[in-house]
Amino acid sequence: MKIGHNDGLDGVMAGETVLSHVDGEAGTLIVRGAMIEDLVRHGGLEDVAALLWDGFTADGGDVAAVRRDLGAARQAAFALVPGLLSVAGRLTPIEALRVGLALLPDEDRLPAHVRVCGALPVFLAALLRHGAGDAPVAPDPALGTAADLLRMLRGAPAPQAHARALDVYLATVADHGFNASTFTARVIASTRAGLVSAVIGGLCALKGPLHGGAPGPVLDMLDEIGTIDNIGPWLEQAVVDGSRLMGFGHRIYKVRDPRADVLKQVVRDLGPSSGRLAFAAEVERQALATLRRLKPGRRLDTNVEFYTALALEAVGIPRAAFTPLFGVGRAVGWCAHVFEQERGGRIIRPLSRYVGPVPKQAA
Repeated sequence: MKIGHNDGLDGVMAGETVLSHVDGEAGTLIVRGAMIEDLVRHGGLEDVAALLWDGFTADGGDVAAVRRDLGAARQAAFALVPGLLSVAGRLTPIEALRVGLALLPDEDRLPAHVRVCGALPVFLAALLRHGAGDAPVAPDPALGTAADLLRMLRGAPAPQAHARALDVYLATVADHGFNASTFTARVIASTRAGLVSAVIGGLCALKGPLHGGAPGPVLDMLDEIGTIDNIGPWLEQAVVDGSRLMGFGHRIYKVRDPRADVLKQVVRDLGPSSGRLAFAAEVERQALATLRRLKPGRRLDTNVEFYTALALEAVGIPRAAFTPLFGVGRAVGWCAHVFEQERGGRIIRPLSRYVGPVPKQAA
């Protein structure tokens, strides 16, 4: 029997949004009127949240209010941690986060978007500490999300440079057009299932290795290459064998991913603690040269995962937490898209072209 062809909806315009614009040909990302490089130069996750939520929520547009509300939400979420840890069992961190979000109360004095975005960093830090045999650490509502997440994870305040690096990362990945997880959240939101259900759906989509799972394997690749002298031979063999070079190429960007440059600067700013930046930069240089030589017809450049891996490693985030941490940042964008989709009013119901067998009487 013939199987239908699935082209991933390439080139299909699925809707309109005021939230972000990805220009793959120019290599730019605009978030509500600001280039991503400019937006994160002096701001962080709370600044981007205030911008994305502006016009949709009571705290939108007010960075101080967003920071205050997320701090209160982290405190509220910590009360749910014992229940989460009791059922987390052998679940991976991202699977356990789904459980944690399902524990959030339907009604609360805090709005759903605040509860979700405040709960994720608390749950993630508690799950990671629990996996290491350590007790969870209560949040500090006076801190920003990034600084508090690192403090809850480490059990002690993080250096300011590390908190700033994580804050820039979370802000940089907060929104990126109609990507797979965001579109999933919008489809669920269009059914009026509610914000928490939509975010859980986005988190489920993020779990897939084709969407949110690349930064960890970047470090695996660097580990396998090992030495400067082995870079050229390893890359050559990988490309000849048809293996994917982790951290290179993107579905949308046909030139360099602008987020890669933002995070490369983040790693540079960390200085000596950035570890293998020089080695990674040489891998990047030789990888691009190898790809140009062996795949002359393809436009493959560095993507956000390459320097994400280095930045998160430098601030002490374990590899198993890379994808769920991505969700901590992207949840801000998911919430904004839920607001926008709910305001639009119509359920998402695309058409499909039937290519299966036809009954004789209908032929």
